[in-house]
Amino acid sequence: MRNEPAAPVAVTLPASAGSSARARRVVGDAASAWGLSADVADDAALVVTELVSNAVDHATGPVGLTVTPTASGMRIEVSDRSSALPQPRPVQVDSARGRGLIIVAALSRTWGSEPRSDGKVVWAELDG
Repeated sequence: MRNEPAAPVAVTLPASAGSSARARRVVGDAASAWGLSADVADDAALVVTELVSNAVDHATGPVGLTVTPTASGMRIEVSDRSSALPQPRPVQVDSARGRGLIIVAALSRTWGSEPRSDGKVVWAELDG
């Protein structure tokens, strides 16, 4: 029996608060199926929470989540219908918000965003 390459996982989530929890389950299940370490799965859970939360907070319509295995870990892509690209902002020390992209940058090998005809995709790659 030959090993087939791991397939990407794609889901559509509603733009609601519960979507972050579902996204964490999707990422965790994919990391486990692909044999990635628990540390990568934990980091990926934090990254996807931030990306999906941003999409829910700042966009309209459904949120797309695609998780793809890479040679060294996984790529997480979150798409939404807003054309506004994410911009890291200075942290307000008295605010519990505004640290999402700092967390994404700290836990990812690389991350970015790309405009699309129907909105944008924000992505992060994690090594594992």
